[in-house]
Order: sequence, then C-alpha cells, then structure tokens
Amino acid sequence: MAGLVDLHTHTTYSDGILSPAELLQKANELGLKVIGITDHDSVNGIEESIEIGRDLGIEVVPGVELSTTIDDREYHILGYLFDHRDENLLQHLSSFRKERVRRAERIVKKLNHINVPLKIESVLEKAGGGAVGRPHIALALVEEGYIQTYDEAFAKYIGYGCPAYERKVPFSPEDAISLISSSGGLSFLAHPGKHTSDAVLPRLIKGGLDGIEVIHPSHSSKEISYYRGIVAQYFLLESGGSDFHGGGRDSNGILGACDVPMGWVEEMKKRLF
Repeated sequence: MAGLVDLHTHTTYSDGILSPAELLQKANELGLKVIGITDHDSVNGIEESIEIGRDLGIEVVPGVELSTTIDDREYHILGYLFDHRDENLLQHLSSFRKERVRRAERIVKKLNHINVPLKIESVLEKAGGGAVGRPHIALALVEEGYIQTYDEAFAKYIGYGCPAYERKVPFSPEDAISLISSSGGLSFLAHPGKHTSDAVLPRLIKGGLDGIEVIHPSHSSKEISYYRGIVAQYFLLESGGSDFHGGGRDSNGILGACDVPMGWVEEMKKRLF
C-alpha cells in the first residue's frame, strides 16, 4: 500500500511552522497513517508527537536530521527508529543546538558588516525556541524587508560562497551514522540528488549508511530510479518523504504528496528487530 506514509517532516522544534499537534492534525486530515518527525538536531517534539499520534491512529516514527560536512559541503543524515531518550544522543543534540546559535550570531555579524542591519533577536524570535538555522535568518530578512523572497536570502547573502555564509563546525557523516547507530537507530542519506556526487556516495555507504532517501520532492523520476538501483546494488534500505516545513519556503514539499510505500517502514523495522 502507498500514499499513507511521509517519513520526512519538520515542526516548530526546528524550522517547521507547525507544532507537533498541528502537524499531526494535518496528517490526520490527509489520511496519513505513518509520519516521521525529523527535526534538525532535535528530538524534543518526538514524545509529544507519539502521544498525539496514538490518539489519532497515526504511527509516529522517531527521527532526526543531522547536518554533516565533507570538504565544507553539507550532507544531511536522517536517523530513524532510535531511542529518542538516549542520554548520549541528547547530549550531542544539545551541543549541536548551542552551536547553531553561535553560528547564527556569526552570520548576523557578517550581514551587519555588509550593511544589512539584521539583529540576532529577530532570528531567535523566528526560531521560537527551536533549533536555530539559516531558514530562520532568511525568514527574518524577508520579514524586515531586506530581500523579497526566502530563496533570495540564500542566493544573495547566506548560501554557500555568499558574503554572509558561515561554515558549520565540522561533523562527519561517519560520526553522525555512529551516533544514530549507538542509540539503536538507522541512518539514511537525505535528498542525495541535491548535492551528492558519485564520488562521495561510496564513502557514505562504506561508512555504515543503512539506506537512502530515494523519494524526495527535489528528485526527478530519473534520480529516483538511479538511487533505487544503488539501494539494490548495496542491499540498502529505502525511505522517502515530503521534507515538509510549511509556508515561507519556496522549496517546500507538500505533506503526504510523496508516494512512499508502507512496506519500506516494515523493512526498516525488520532490519532492527
């Protein structure tokens, strides 16, 4: 059965615009039966989401999205079905979120130096207590009239190679995979079609990757077929989802719009249990 699963969503605990309750209610209205909550560097919405999902008859798959780097290029690793109460995991995520604030402060300083007088308070207000990221900076820039669109913020100021870009503290994909594995979970390469070269992919697989996010709004049908071939070749698992964040982002996926088979979730569970 397909069309009932979305394994890649974000809430207000990172850069989504819906709270866990609002996201689950929307998923319920759409008829979804399984949803993965994959906030950036945070599992703070998982427990709440599981409880709400139980009442609505929706299975919530514990998830997280970790940003890693190779040669200053970002690669995102999705973790699934881990113990979201694991102390080692929680300590790492807390550290990552603190560094996100420090990075945002450095970006704002760079913006100020090029005569964009954005204040860090505006960015933190956008984050609302969730994990701070460049999306919050982009939204603050739009709201205060320094740019016209969300994507313009990345293209003009905060994207890779732009004047206010600030690199993250290095954290390798292998370390992310190890962290997720140590808490009992599975690791998937997120949206590889965006920026993953054929040279990098073998390194990630060799590093212990359990699967690939085959279905993503950014993937063409050709890319989906290509990554399914990679999955079959290396006996990996498949995942997929909308990467739903909500309004204000031009590249949003539409919740539940990706045709993700229920069987993929069952295969993930079999690999672990």
